[in-house]
Amino acid sequence: MSRKGLTTSVQRLAPVAGAPLWCDAHDFGLTGDGVTNDQPALAALVDRLGEGYAADGRARVIYCPPGIYSIRDAGTVWRSGVSLVGAGPAATRFLLSNEGNRGDPVPLAFWTTVQHGADRDRHIADCMFADFEIDGSGVGMAEYNYLAKGLGLQYVVRGVFRNLYIHHTGATGLGCDFLQDSLIDGVVVVGCGRLDNGEQMGGAGIGVGIGGWGDVERLTIANCTTIGNGTNGIFLELQKENWPPPRGFRIIGCHSQANRFGISDWGADGLVVSACTLTNNLEAGFDVSANGTSGVAGRGGLLTGCDIDRNVGDGISMGNTPGGYAVRGNRISRNGGYGYHEHDLGSGYRGPAADVVIEGNDIRDNALDGIRIDRPMIDATILGNRIRDNGRRSAPAHRGSGEAVRYAPRTVIDGAADWPWDGHRGKVVRVDSRVAVVAANTATELSLAEVRPDGATGWNEATPAPGTPYELPAGPTVRAGITVNSRFESATVRANRVWHRDENTQTYGFWITAVGSCVSCRIEDNDFAGTETGIRLETPPVGGRWDRNHEDGT
Repeated sequence: MSRKGLTTSVQRLAPVAGAPLWCDAHDFGLTGDGVTNDQPALAALVDRLGEGYAADGRARVIYCPPGIYSIRDAGTVWRSGVSLVGAGPAATRFLLSNEGNRGDPVPLAFWTTVQHGADRDRHIADCMFADFEIDGSGVGMAEYNYLAKGLGLQYVVRGVFRNLYIHHTGATGLGCDFLQDSLIDGVVVVGCGRLDNGEQMGGAGIGVGIGGWGDVERLTIANCTTIGNGTNGIFLELQKENWPPPRGFRIIGCHSQANRFGISDWGADGLVVSACTLTNNLEAGFDVSANGTSGVAGRGGLLTGCDIDRNVGDGISMGNTPGGYAVRGNRISRNGGYGYHEHDLGSGYRGPAADVVIEGNDIRDNALDGIRIDRPMIDATILGNRIRDNGRRSAPAHRGSGEAVRYAPRTVIDGAADWPWDGHRGKVVRVDSRVAVVAANTATELSLAEVRPDGATGWNEATPAPGTPYELPAGPTVRAGITVNSRFESATVRANRVWHRDENTQTYGFWITAVGSCVSCRIEDNDFAGTETGIRLETPPVGGRWDRNHEDGT
């Protein structure tokens, strides 16, 4: 198909014979009885309607009435101009399974480069998937296969994915790549990537490979919910290192909870993420890194108006991005690591992060520093942030055993303890060879993060027996609102307020460590007065301006 086909199609007044524009699946051999294998009839109908679209340029719709449609032992190769709609996720359900062919991953629909030769000139167009459920719990694989998805399409033009419930697939739930002029709206994805060990390809709720269309790919992901998926709730991933990171992506109003990462930018340019809730994710709420297939991190993005709360690791993790990110107007709170963490993951871009803006955020109650800079930055701006009550991981080391100590899959209770509230958040509790990460704590109870998304336990081994001795390490002795632990050059830090209200856990407002440096920076009009000690300079600033900063005793 020519590029002209991206925006125009051949028009005929009447559809070709034998390929109706709208059809009830029951009239074409699908039963929805939960027993009959409906995959052969679905594949035949898709081919029939796809041939009709190729002949007359008019899109078709397959309507599947309420029922359970068993899709066994083979996925369906999709065709342009064919849409699949149901009566709603609770009514129309596609049950994927592969008891007769454990080597076949069985997505509901797929069209890929490797299997079918998909590319820019062999794309599919004008397809909608809406108002049904995909249950992937019946697919088992002897070895992990990233194609064990719910939907796995590549090179799609004018695709719409709306009001779907996808759950418990072996790999990514909605794993579609190179989506042009497309929309993913109101999709709920739960417990996908269940066969992924957390470090393999795929395994996300919604995963979109990018870069196949060149500099711009126009895709909006809106109003989606992703819970307990093996790697990311939602991620964009540049597929080839030599491709330019594309622009044109928006993620709006989504909720990502209890995944490994909430939302990840692994190679876009100018991704817009707004009004999202990122909570209880195991490693980070929002992640920008080179962890993807291409080893290229996102850059130039905008993260705004989001609630980034109670993630087990960092709230925002920035790793090896060239920079250009703007982080504005977010609430970054109660995370188990740093609020905002600029750090080196050991791969990807090796130079300093440039032109990062951290502005107008509410950064509070995080376990470690509010903002931590662990890799070089240049021309950064940290402006007008409210940074309070961070450094919650302040409790001293503790050991316990005996009658007062009890264990459960997700808790440790020590009736004899008197811990500061959330003073152990983010620590690793050890019981012999068993370890678990503390997500939160009261005076006598540790709540444990699950060992993997959608998991039932926080322990790496069996739950310890009652009374078994445990130990908790001490928290870091220095915990600052803003910490510079690398070269920080030509940066502006202005009009930030760093203080404590509930607990005096932030030991410093602003800290330059022995390995950090401020070179030609402007540190002006900040209020550091509300912390235990306002400023700690283990390395004196070089050049720049240091003016009108307020701290106790000055």
